Amino acid sequence: MLTKIEITKAHAFPSLAESSVLRYITFSILYIAQGIPYGLLWFAVPAWMAMNMRTPGEIGGYIAVLGLPWSFKIINAPFMDRFTYLAMGKRRAWILIGQGGLILSLVAMAFISDPLNNLFLLMVFGFTNSFFTVIQDIAVDGLAVDILPADQQARANGVMWGSKVMGKSLAVVTASWLLNNYGFQFTLIFFSVIVSLIFFIPALLREHPGEKIMPWTAGKASETVVSLQLHSFKSIFKNLFKVFFLPVSLVMGIAAFNSAIGEGLMDAILPVFTVQQLGWSNEDYSRIFAAANLIAGGTGMFIGGALADFFGKIRMMTIYLGCLALIVGVFAYLNHLWANEELIIGFIIMFYILHTFNTIAIFATAMKLCSKRIAATQFTLYMAVSNLGLAAGSGMMGLLKNMVSWEYVLVTYIPFALTALSLIRFLNFDKHQVRLDELDQTKP
Repeated sequence: MLTKIEITKAHAFPSLAESSVLRYITFSILYIAQGIPYGLLWFAVPAWMAMNMRTPGEIGGYIAVLGLPWSFKIINAPFMDRFTYLAMGKRRAWILIGQGGLILSLVAMAFISDPLNNLFLLMVFGFTNSFFTVIQDIAVDGLAVDILPADQQARANGVMWGSKVMGKSLAVVTASWLLNNYGFQFTLIFFSVIVSLIFFIPALLREHPGEKIMPWTAGKASETVVSLQLHSFKSIFKNLFKVFFLPVSLVMGIAAFNSAIGEGLMDAILPVFTVQQLGWSNEDYSRIFAAANLIAGGTGMFIGGALADFFGKIRMMTIYLGCLALIVGVFAYLNHLWANEELIIGFIIMFYILHTFNTIAIFATAMKLCSKRIAATQFTLYMAVSNLGLAAGSGMMGLLKNMVSWEYVLVTYIPFALTALSLIRFLNFDKHQVRLDELDQTKP
């Protein structure tokens, strides 16, 4: 039993459960921490590789390897749900493990000798970095599902995804300049220091009042966290199978997969296309990419979630996906105007604004479809499906470019966006909620 002094010490720091403002700030910072390695390794490094004459196949292969750990999230998530240190909260210990591994992998990657000619090690350490980023991502998403009231989920997704996009954008433009002026090793060390500073945020904040800050400090598990704990893999997967294969859940998974294939394809296309086809430098591309994503992230944080709440998630996703398919088609058709820099910049900005708003709506929809019993694992499954699509789309780029010209590579995006658009029209939230309530009332 805790003494009065120990209980007082255990409440010395604020908890996320007690403050919506603190939740928004914390989730924002943690998603910035995810955006930094994403912008560095998925965008700045590929553009740097393209400028140093690596082939589209090599670059696409590197990006595809980065995406693989994200596809394994559904394996990680039940393990993280099953094994927890509840005295520190249900998710916080895993957040610290993910953040720590992310830092160490960036430092290790910095010491690759001649990375441009050692693609194997570049892929190995890139894979490792993604693996720890995935751990942090699952834990943060799980914490969000556990701790956010339903009426804050859409706006929180706007803040979280907008922060990730802004972190990614700042990392891209900064990393491109550092890579060109100070080299690969300095760039990786620089970003490992930035991520290390962010480590102190989850290290000092509790999920619920009275929990331990560290294993050796005073505190105990809260009743709320204990009630959420699942005690066997059998119960986790049994409930997951029942919920995910409800018609609405299954349709949402397929729609998210198709949307992500298109996103992964475009993410792989743009740095290679602008550098090798249009003659931009990697810094030119990074500046435009960063500006586009800062605009998209900033507007997404403040109005992306609000639009989904006010007009409805399905309606907004329909608009976003339709507009994305349209602007990609028009851009490919105007290939004779690609020498016009304003056209390229306008397309990149518009694409990433629409893409960011669509992603916010998709994430908010996925949260809404989750069962209370297995919300974190189910949400992770949606994200795993999406990230498998990202990896598949990225891997397609090199293969497509070997067969067809750039305008046809670009229009390959359209059928995936239109398939997602068609599928989301079948989502019925009310019917799905009735089935969820029935399942939540049955024995686990």
